[in-house]
Amino acid sequence: MFPCAPRNVLVRSTNWIGDAVMTTPALRTIRRNFPEARITLLALPWVADVFAACPHLDRIVLYDKQGRHRGLRGRLRLAAELGAEHFDLAILLQNAFEAALITWLARIPARAGYTTDGRGLLLTHGVRKAPDIGSRHQVAYYQEMLAGLGLRRGPDKLELFLSPAAAGTAAKLLGQGGGRPRPVIGLNPGAAYGPAKRWPSAKYAELAARLAAATGGLIVVFGTKADQAAAAEISAAVQGQALDLTGRTSLAEAAACIARCDVFVTNDSGLMHVAAALNTPLAAVFGSTDHIATGPFSQRAAVIRHPLPCSPCLKTHCPQGHLRCMELVSVEETAQAALQLLAR
Repeated sequence: MFPCAPRNVLVRSTNWIGDAVMTTPALRTIRRNFPEARITLLALPWVADVFAACPHLDRIVLYDKQGRHRGLRGRLRLAAELGAEHFDLAILLQNAFEAALITWLARIPARAGYTTDGRGLLLTHGVRKAPDIGSRHQVAYYQEMLAGLGLRRGPDKLELFLSPAAAGTAAKLLGQGGGRPRPVIGLNPGAAYGPAKRWPSAKYAELAARLAAATGGLIVVFGTKADQAAAAEISAAVQGQALDLTGRTSLAEAAACIARCDVFVTNDSGLMHVAAALNTPLAAVFGSTDHIATGPFSQRAAVIRHPLPCSPCLKTHCPQGHLRCMELVSVEETAQAALQLLAR
């Protein structure tokens, strides 16, 4: 346990949207253990929206790796900026060596986290990973690190808070200001990690056509600009029943739109975890990744997968070049899962 109750705490966020969402129970645990402390989160710009409305934080500091904190000089600048804040404790949810080095350079007296990546000597309060931690969900990974530091572990439930501005934008985008005359069906054909996590866009298009015909619902396509070709294919399949939001929203606005979906069909991605945190019913297609460790942490989720001897390989690209783990997932079974979630 820490020698005294910290008053000024820095938490280093993880770097990916999905990982960030899975740390939300840990942030709640930190706040419950240090209710009077000032808690600051250090996060990369693209995950900051996950925490923008989080009541457990007092402030978010951006780690601008592409700008003022770029390269060695930028990292030294960041360390100096953090040092000027006089934090008395840093909790590193991110595993990287760099996270420990920056807080060491910032002369934060208590530095806590897993002793991964050869950074044990830079930590004053190191925690060794449990041998079986890889067989449990990643939510437990962060919570057990805090338990190893002597903190009282809070509930594991994900949470994501929406700002009124983002909620208002979502209502306008989805045309729901005067009610909800038809179901809203979200589709997320992208995944930043790589093509091995992406169900084929042609199957998403066929799925959209089936769900639109069965429900008369509005098909809303989520993603970044990189997913616009897939979105165009999906839109063409439903002829006027689709709303393409790819590249048109911030992460906070996309989350607010996902909160208004009646069902969300997705690859293993950051937005899948966003939907789980918002308790939106979701069907997740899994192939190359581990549905136990990083699956949707929700009671309102269905996982669709066809395990092969080579899966989960955890690779960005199929090592055997066939993507059979994804190709075997049929439109029919995915549509059935989505419709069952809608019926509930």
